[in-house]
Amino acid sequence: MNQRRSLMVLLIIVGVALIALGIYYWVTPAGSLPSFFPGHLAGSAHKHIKHGLAAGIAGIACFLGAWMLSGKE
Repeated sequence: MNQRRSLMVLLIIVGVALIALGIYYWVTPAGSLPSFFPGHLAGSAHKHIKHGLAAGIAGIACFLGAWMLSGKE
């Protein structure tokens, strides 16, 4: 597997993980987030919509990068 293809696969994996993280931020209250996640607030019912949106946009950017790498050299 050449370097370009392996980078494309890595970007896809990171993109899927970031979109999943974004969804997790949208549906989980801040008090229920793991303590190592940014935005964890013990006992809070607030949901971090902006954190989720940022993770989702970063995931889409990874998919766009993978798409750009998939073209002909």
